[in-house]
This record gives sequence, C-alpha cells and structure tokens, in this order.
Amino acid sequence: MIIEVQHLSPAKLLTLYLAVLCLVSGGVYGQANHGELRLHVTDPSGGGVRATVHLSSEANQYRADLETDKQGRVDAARLPYGIYRLDVDQAGFAAVSETISIRSSIPLKHSIALRLATVEETISVQAASTLIDPEQPGNVDQVGATSIQRRLGSIPGRSLQDLVNSQPGWLFEGNAVLHPRGSENQTQFVVDGIPLTDNRSPSFGPEIGADDVESLSIYTAGIPAEYGRKLGGVVEVNTERNAQPGFHGDLGLAGGSFGSGSAFAQGQYTSGKNTLGASASGGRTDHYLNPVVPQNYSNRGTLGDFSGRFERDVTSNDRVSMTVRHELSRYDIPNELIQQAAGQRQTADNIETMGIASYEHTFSPRTLARFAGMVRENANDFNSNPESTPVEVFQHNRFREGYFRATLTASRGIHEWKTGFESDNTFLHENTSYEITDPSRFDDGTPLTFGFAGERPDLEQSIFVQDLIHLGKWSINAGLRWDHYQLLVNRQSVQPRFAISRHFDSTDSILHFSYDRVFQTPSSQNILLSSSAEIEALDPTAFLRLPVEPSVGDYFEGGWTQSVLGKAKLDVNYFRRVVNNFADDDQVENTSISFPISFRKAIVYGAEGKLDIPAWRKVSGFLSYSYQVGNSWNPVTGGLFLGDSATDATTNLTGHFPSTQDQRNTLRGQVRYQAHPRFWMAGGVQYDSGLPFEFDGDPDTVLAQYGRQVLDRINFDRGRILPAFQVNASAGAELYRRGDKVNVRLQADGQNLNNVLDVIDFGGLFSGNAIGPPRSFFVRLTGTF
Repeated sequence: MIIEVQHLSPAKLLTLYLAVLCLVSGGVYGQANHGELRLHVTDPSGGGVRATVHLSSEANQYRADLETDKQGRVDAARLPYGIYRLDVDQAGFAAVSETISIRSSIPLKHSIALRLATVEETISVQAASTLIDPEQPGNVDQVGATSIQRRLGSIPGRSLQDLVNSQPGWLFEGNAVLHPRGSENQTQFVVDGIPLTDNRSPSFGPEIGADDVESLSIYTAGIPAEYGRKLGGVVEVNTERNAQPGFHGDLGLAGGSFGSGSAFAQGQYTSGKNTLGASASGGRTDHYLNPVVPQNYSNRGTLGDFSGRFERDVTSNDRVSMTVRHELSRYDIPNELIQQAAGQRQTADNIETMGIASYEHTFSPRTLARFAGMVRENANDFNSNPESTPVEVFQHNRFREGYFRATLTASRGIHEWKTGFESDNTFLHENTSYEITDPSRFDDGTPLTFGFAGERPDLEQSIFVQDLIHLGKWSINAGLRWDHYQLLVNRQSVQPRFAISRHFDSTDSILHFSYDRVFQTPSSQNILLSSSAEIEALDPTAFLRLPVEPSVGDYFEGGWTQSVLGKAKLDVNYFRRVVNNFADDDQVENTSISFPISFRKAIVYGAEGKLDIPAWRKVSGFLSYSYQVGNSWNPVTGGLFLGDSATDATTNLTGHFPSTQDQRNTLRGQVRYQAHPRFWMAGGVQYDSGLPFEFDGDPDTVLAQYGRQVLDRINFDRGRILPAFQVNASAGAELYRRGDKVNVRLQADGQNLNNVLDVIDFGGLFSGNAIGPPRSFFVRLTGTF
C-alpha cells in the first residue's frame, strides 16, 4: 500500500515515519548494496608481505588481481554483496585459499597470516562455492569486468545501454532508449552512488562509456528503499578502480562499420594514502541514432568525455574523494526520403558537466557515515536549416542540478541497517520555437510560427531506512521510503519495500519473493512547454491539458535460483506490475518535441529466465528469455492533447490497449569457447517478436516516405512490427602478456550477420520510427598495464 501524506504536518509526518519504522524491525540503522574489503597479509612474525591476491566471485562476475603494499595491505572497494574466493600464492609461503562474505557497506577488515612452506602445500580455510549467493534476498543481475571487456562492439554512444539490454526484462526503443519491464522514461542510473534520473539515451544525454565502467548491478524488483523516483529499473554503475600502488591504466582503440571509430585512455596513480585517476574518450560514427529509412541518411555523430578523480584516506577512519566529469555529443537527426530530397539538415547536441564530492567516516567496526554532493549542468540544443520539412524546430533546453545525500550504516547482530536523507533540486530552463514549412502536413488553423521560453525549479526530497536481516537460511530486506515531489504538482508518498529468500542446502537453490511500492516522478522533458498557457494557441478549438501526476504502483516478483551441477546458475522469475497514472510520452503536433503524458493505469506481467555458465571446462556463456504482456487503460490522466488527439482523449474513456513496450517474446544468448589459453571464439543470437505501433496513414504513405523494405516489415492487420532474428559472432586473442600486470587483447565482432532489416519502432518520423543497424563489423584493441 501507499500512504498519501500531502496533508500531514512535518511533525505528524515524522511521527508516522518512526511508527512504521518500528514495524519494520527493532534496530536503528541499515544496509547497503556494496561493501569493501581491507586485507592485511603478514608473514609468521606479523610483518607485512608484498603479495598478489586473487579475488573472485562467480555470482557477481567479479575477478581482480590485487597487489599489497610494503605493509601487506590492500583495499578492494565497491564489492557487490556476495561470497568471494580469496587466493594468495606467494613464493616462499604456503598458498592460501579461503572464502569471505561481503554483507555490509562497512569495510570488512580481514587478515591472512602466511606460513612458510617446507613442502608444496595449500592452506584451505572454507570451500564455499561463489556461484550463487545464499544470502541475497532478491534477484540482482550482475555484469562484471570480464563481460564488459568481452562485450560485443557497439556504435559509439550506446555501449553501456547495449550491456543493460542484454539482461532479461530490458528492451530498446529507438535510439537506445531503455525500457525495463514495460516502463517508459523510468530508468535510473546510479553512478558511483549518485542517482541520475534523466534520460541517458544517445538522443537525450551524453554517454558514460562501457570502457570507463568496472561493473554493473541491475535491479528490476526487490529494489532497495534507498532508491526512488525512477524505478522501472535501477542500474548501479561502478567506475571506481581499486587503488593499487604505482601507476596503472587501460588503453583502447576501436573501429568498424559506418565509419565508426573511438579511442579510450584511463590511468590511476596511487601513492600512500592518495589516489589520482583520470580517463578520456572520443568517438565518431555515421550511424549515431537509429535511422528512419534503410538508407541511413544524415546520421553523423561525434562524442567525447573526460573525467578526473582524487581520493585520500585522511586517517584510517576518514576518506574524502572528489570527481569531475565533462561529456558532450553532437549529431545529425536522420532524414526520411522526402526530407532528404528537400535538403533538410537538423542537428542536435548534448553537453554535461558534473562535479561530485564525498566524505566517509567510520565510527567503529560496526558503524559508518557517508556524505555526498553533486552539482551538474546539462544543455540540449536542436537546430534546423531552412530546407527542413514539414517544420523547422529550434530548442535550447538546459537544467542545473544540486544533489545532496547523507547516510548512516550500522551492523547490530543479525541486522545490517541503513538510513539516510537526500535532496535533489533541479532548475529547468526551456526555450522552444518552430516554423512550419509545409502547412499541408498540419491541421487547418495551426499557427505557422510558435515560440516559448520558461523556467521552474523541480524540488525533490526523500528519507529512507532499510534493514538486511540474516536469520539462518532466511534473508530479509525490509525498507521504507518517503518522497516529496514539487514541480507542477505537490505530492508526497510513503512506500514500503520487502524482499525475502530461503536457501536450501540440499539442492543449492534459493526461493525468493519481493514486493515494491513505488512512487515515480514524471519525465521533465519539455514539461514546462506542454503545461504552458502559450501552447494552447496551437489549437484552441480542440485542446486538452491535464497536470501529469507521479505514477504510483505495486511491483511483485517471485523466483527461483538454482545451481546446476555446480557449474551453471539458472534464474527463473515471474513478475506483475500494477501502476496508476502510467507514464508515457507524446509529441507536439508533427514535430520532434516530446513531453510526458499518463494513462489511468497499466498492468504488465510476465516471466523471465536466464542460464549463466561462468566457466564449464572450455565453455562459458548465457541464455536469457523474457515473456511480457503489457496493457494500458483509458482515460488519459495527464499531459497535453491537441486536435484529433484531444478529441480522442475526451471520448475514449474506457477500455484498454497494448502498451507501447508490449513486446511479447525477447531472447538473447551467447556461447563462448576457449579454444586456446590465449584465443577464444563466440556465437550469439538475438530475437525480438516486435512492438505494437500506431500510424495515422496507409501502406501507400509508408511506401512514399520510408520505402518498400520498411513496408514489408510491418503487419498492419495485427498492428505490430514483424519479428527479427539476428546472429552475431566474436573472436578474441591475447596478443601479449607479462605477468598479471600487462596484457594486450584484440577482439573482432560481427553483428546481424544474417542482415535482417530490424525495424525497432514504427509510427512515423516524429513518433518513433527507428531501424537497427544492418550487418556490421567492429574491431577493438585494448591494453592494460
């Protein structure tokens, strides 16, 4: 249930918060999602030893080779919760192999005392498998460094989105816009602990490239209470490298089809208590967005980014860090046949600058506090030349954001508590204008010119508490969150979250269930324009405008995780989502200006399965499948509607229809074979059964604007795009290696080898037409030192 509290005083609100908190558990503090290992390796006399430590977890796809300093100390940060294997093999000492469990964001201090080896021997202290995590209360998809390194090549601007799209429950609309379990504009990226809730697809925001990422943790259910506002899916992005003595880094070059090319460099230097790191990348391609016709007209894009990070352990209990990041992308907007013949050229750019500062203090081995703040500025521009048809569009939108977060974590017996507060203040600025160049494509009476400029703050605050409980074979994550949202409407909500699992030793399996109450804020894209008084001038005779309310809903998931012969992991989940004020988007007339709308409710349900094989002899890989059904219910409850759309909105008051993300069957898979210790090959498949579409036209219109190839991929009788099946292949080789520190790798990828015309979206140029890449090839050369 959700408790609406917009009419409660702050004192009553706090009382309610504390009262419900007492129902959740009996402690005071809480848990997090990542921990830290502080390891100390000593010789028999207690002195520090320089040694190489191998740390791995199959469940989390984590593998790292760490080098201790001269005192024998090394830290491994940002470890996803789970079981890890620790191996130390140092000349002159007996090899050590043991397992440890990371369950708290409070750093775990662990010591290993090496023994002198008189004969060849290994000291084994535990033999627990790391394939599944018996104490994980819900299902979390992990993408580790090895999967990121060996990913399929991507068109510049979407490497991170491609990684997320390989997971069950996720699918693309045009231009790599991610949609988790039927949600629209409800994906949240949490970058090194800082939530980014705006649209991060190539056409809306600059990319954080996969080469700059160490690991991903992906939630579509069992979402911790510390996350809110955008909850279709949460992607935790970790870009932080472990601090290793001296200078270390990565270099990469990539190129391939469509004139694509990119370069990446990252370096980090650690000396004593200080770590300084920097990364930079750049790329270009002639296939930046998804084109609207197979000819791929006017689709050039260039992008680049730079980031710098400084961290200092002020004392053994205090750590400060600062990060700056600057990203930009400039690109063309693809033309259809008529626009290309007319000489249209439309261009856009996204520029973002961000600064983050954090402070961490450990009060005791069981209590930790963290404070973090972020400021950023994001600007989006859209321009058109005079030959643009049917309309010249100009936009200069930007926002400035200030974010602050404070959390307190503590361990008390079987409880791992976390409580915190966050404040996010975003100042929106919008400036939009257009000039119609082909009036025949618009309703009679539509003004030939239009302009709007406006600004307004978006103020959001939250308080949360969560408790991770380990009780024998049972694990429970119980949480409570309060959110306040103030932009066009002023709303507050309290949301309980609950996840529980039971591990069965006899079968090495886990049964889990989760419930999430969610409160999701509307997309801010052009929300001031669509709510303005000026917009009514576009069609004063047929006009409907309703305030866009936050979405509220209930997420349910039940599932089973099974270890298969100790070599593979099978996850099977059933989910159901019921969401009121279901978020969607629409366009202003026949332009590319989109804005949020909402429907009375939506129900999305389905089943997902994933088989992971980390390493079975020489074979590894995965196979994932998603079945999903999504329907939306009339009437509309929020947004702007003009002309015929306004008439439809006021007359269609009952009934339901397939949601725009209602793709019934989605399959992804890859099998990798290690033919030689330094050479591997892989093959993969991708199947999409096709999205529904709406088009105000007939096949002849499609033929004139988009051509025969697109028309042949559309089923007008069913109102769906035809299915697409694609075949991919990869091969990689290690060209050079020196110890555990230096290696050079080469990888070649072929995608859509059967060259199917992949129509992702269809609905006309300005409402989502998008075609995936044809047969393409990429090569990537990377080095680590």
